Amino acid sequence: MFKGTTVVAVRKDGKTVVAGDGQVSMGNTVVKHSARKVRRIHENKVICGFAGSTADAITLQEKFEHKLKEFNGNLARAAVELAKDWRTDKILRKLEALLIAANKDQILVISGNGDVLEPDDDVYAIGSGGPYALAAARALKLHSTLDATSIAQEALKISGEICIYSNTHITFEEIEA
Repeated sequence: MFKGTTVVAVRKDGKTVVAGDGQVSMGNTVVKHSARKVRRIHENKVICGFAGSTADAITLQEKFEHKLKEFNGNLARAAVELAKDWRTDKILRKLEALLIAANKDQILVISGNGDVLEPDDDVYAIGSGGPYALAAARALKLHSTLDATSIAQEALKISGEICIYSNTHITFEEIEA
């Protein structure tokens, strides 16, 4: 588990949202409150969110964008190929991060263990506050009329109030079908 962030992705009613908190911690000290951990890539058709070491995550995001170009925007294929490289390459294997990648149709989580996971319920979260955000987003999706953006924002607010490595300075990106 990575200390220092929370990123949540939600798909609902034709809209996909990836949102992240803004806190950056070094040990037990907060060093930044407004980091942007969510970015659009591949002609603005894919949203990536990351948890873990910033340099490692950005490196992986760049490699993922190259894979998306190589496989003509096929999210699943690019994710599997990145996970294979990440797991087998001696240098990449040492990178410590998790990625959430989403387009209008899918949410995928990519790990250095070679995992490419697609959530059953179109909701997923990563980072130290991920379990809190995931629980909140699932409950809100099932038991409210909130849209995807509002669910993601509320889930991060709840997580930011519980997880000491997350805050409530939220940035998000959304894609509509």
